[in-house]
Amino acid sequence: MDLLIFSIVMAVLALIYSLLVSLKILRIPISNKKVLEINVAIKEGANAYLKSEYKIVSIYAIVMAIVLWLLISPWVSLAFLIGAVLSASAGYFGMKIATNSNARTSEAAEKSLNKALRIAFSSGSVMGMSVVGLGLLGLVLVFLLLKNFNGINGALNFIVGFGFGASSIALFARVSGGIYTKGADVGADLVGKVEEGIPEDDPRNPGVIADQVGDNVGDVAGMGADLFESYVGSIISAMILGYLVMGMNGIYVSLAIAGIGILSSLIGTFFIRTGEQVEIRKLLWALRKGVFSSAILVVIFTYLLSRYFPNGMNIFLSVVSGLVAGVIIGYSTEYFTSQSYGQTKFIAHSSLSGPGTVIISGISVGMLSTVIPVIVVSAAILSSYHFSGLFGIALAAIGMLSTLGITLSTDAYGPVADNAGGIAEMSGLPESTRERTDALDAIGNTTAATGKGFAIGSAALTALALISAYIKSMGMDTSSLTVASPIVIVGLFLGAMLPFLFSSMTMRAVGRTAEKIVEEVRRQFKELKLLSGRGKPDYSRCVEISTNHALKEMILPGLLAIASPLLVGFLLGPQALGGMLIGATASGFLLAVFMANAGGAWDNAKKYIESGNLGGKGSDAHKAAVVGDTVGDPFKDTSGPSLNILIKLMAMISLVFVPLLMALS
Repeated sequence: MDLLIFSIVMAVLALIYSLLVSLKILRIPISNKKVLEINVAIKEGANAYLKSEYKIVSIYAIVMAIVLWLLISPWVSLAFLIGAVLSASAGYFGMKIATNSNARTSEAAEKSLNKALRIAFSSGSVMGMSVVGLGLLGLVLVFLLLKNFNGINGALNFIVGFGFGASSIALFARVSGGIYTKGADVGADLVGKVEEGIPEDDPRNPGVIADQVGDNVGDVAGMGADLFESYVGSIISAMILGYLVMGMNGIYVSLAIAGIGILSSLIGTFFIRTGEQVEIRKLLWALRKGVFSSAILVVIFTYLLSRYFPNGMNIFLSVVSGLVAGVIIGYSTEYFTSQSYGQTKFIAHSSLSGPGTVIISGISVGMLSTVIPVIVVSAAILSSYHFSGLFGIALAAIGMLSTLGITLSTDAYGPVADNAGGIAEMSGLPESTRERTDALDAIGNTTAATGKGFAIGSAALTALALISAYIKSMGMDTSSLTVASPIVIVGLFLGAMLPFLFSSMTMRAVGRTAEKIVEEVRRQFKELKLLSGRGKPDYSRCVEISTNHALKEMILPGLLAIASPLLVGFLLGPQALGGMLIGATASGFLLAVFMANAGGAWDNAKKYIESGNLGGKGSDAHKAAVVGDTVGDPFKDTSGPSLNILIKLMAMISLVFVPLLMALS
């Protein structure tokens, strides 16, 4: 019970930290009137979008809660609603502070690179600590509530509803936010940069405010809900499997390790500092210091915790296997996406021969980047299973996400730096300011890709743990899921196909949204004479187009993810569903890594050229790289990161509906 109290205290501490840092940021004045005007426009667009999105998603949540109440249990329904509300809240809080930090980062960059980094990172840390604080506190309190009324077995059966609610909201938030941000980004870039030859974030571009809004609703709010779902999903799977192995101690250990991760992340935030030199490697190291410090502290604290339990060393080694895997995946992602290394420079140099070779080289790099994560995750699965069985795999997932508080902080700071650069360009701040914000933004692309790598890697481990829990809950023997069974093979094929179908739907949605933005931006350039500076762009029209299309386009992919496991389970049976979950996890993991890393590499190849290499901005090489970036945008910010939610959501739905599947099978 002491470990439960420790977990609650750490979660509350994370939320207090978020509140104090938010107040500190908000006390910084915005002195430039033009900067303030642009900031207000971004905030209004982001708030209006999120309000419209949550109205639609709330209808789904209410309908699903009623279905769960009638078909499964009122307690599952309640847990579902709480998980959904907290998932949405995590994204909302992160977006609110991001839209209040971007302008302040712009003004800080006028004077100091270090000050700009501190504000942007502090904003990201509010998101990171809000996610882990709300996730852990919500899980503990809901678990105690369910346990009080239903006993321990009932609580573990019903707590899955919490994860289902978090996953559902995360999917809709990630998909719709990704469609919004990348539709606006691609549309604005294709007309502004490629056709008209004007700089990124030029105030004459009508799509520029929609692009800035998209950074917040997709890369902050959507990402917050996404990582909240990853975090609680890993803990829930560990609680379920841990109880089967260690009884209540298995639950306490799972929650305590999450608490240790929060404590370590809080300490790690104090290690992040940089000098005034605009060098990518030094900036990246400034952020890495915090992550590495947190990882080392997790190892130390987990070792001390493990000494109080029988077989504690096996628990410790399982957690460390996941943590080490996460660090290696982070390094691998950095190597394949950072402009400091050869893979991204290879893509940049291919731009000298045109956009076609940029696309080919980017796809090649993305495919190559899957090798290390697959080997590392496979090693983590084998080692953690060796130490602690299926419970060990779930512990490895918690270990990988244990430093999420600070890992997500370094991820969420990126969109703030990106917005800061756009505001600096639009408000006419000195060139040195944009140089500093561009450096911060380039690092943000790498840390964002690293964050996605953590989320995708942990998704594979968590999905595997959830699938194991599904098999045990169904009373099936693992030997029943043999490839010698035709029904299992059918399930495998269907599952392997689903991530491709899902990605096709989300990519097309981005394309359709971008087409509408392109048409509108072209119209305004032509009719309003924007290049001459005589006309004033209608930013609100592009914001409206992005909002309407994103909300409409998110529905079908969301329904596909929710309906697929239910249809297969009820029509083909539990064995086919088990096969489908395994197939979706395997192909979804690979496809997600490929898309996230290819997209990050394309983006940073463009930024490498924009920093003055290979002809610099406006050159033919730059235009070719922009085309590559437009392909990579939906790869890395829409389809790719949504896949890790897809594979866990399908496993979570299967686990929630086990009682109904058992009754009908």
